[in-house]
Amino acid sequence: MNCPYCGKDNTRVIDSRPADDGDSIRRRRECDGCGRRFTTYEKVETIPVIVIKKDNNRETYDRSKIEGGIIRACHKRPISAVQVEQLVDEIEAVIFNKEIREISTREIGELVMEKLKRLDSVAYVRFASVYREFKDVNTFMDELKKIVE
Repeated sequence: MNCPYCGKDNTRVIDSRPADDGDSIRRRRECDGCGRRFTTYEKVETIPVIVIKKDNNRETYDRSKIEGGIIRACHKRPISAVQVEQLVDEIEAVIFNKEIREISTREIGELVMEKLKRLDSVAYVRFASVYREFKDVNTFMDELKKIVE
């Protein structure tokens, strides 16, 4: 690791501990050249996932898109930001644990709906109505009947 102050590559780790997010390691380092200290973070590199859209276009996976959809579905519902964050973490864990390089928006949407259904039925119906593109009230009512049963 090069020192950010003097550029020398002879630094040593003087302290290591899990970072606050729990997904990385915080390392305190000291440069043998200039004696200054600095902090680095070590994180596991994930395989980049490509999302296959409905029109067969492909784009890089973007966590914020899932998060945005869930936040819109949960608008004015008794769901905290922490709960939304945990939900997105759970969905991401499923996606990345599959160890695949490509996933369709359909699979992601189904995952989101499965998780939302357990969290809040109103948020689930909101998300489903946009995701499944409900065309009329009857389609909407059919989905509501499934939840009530």
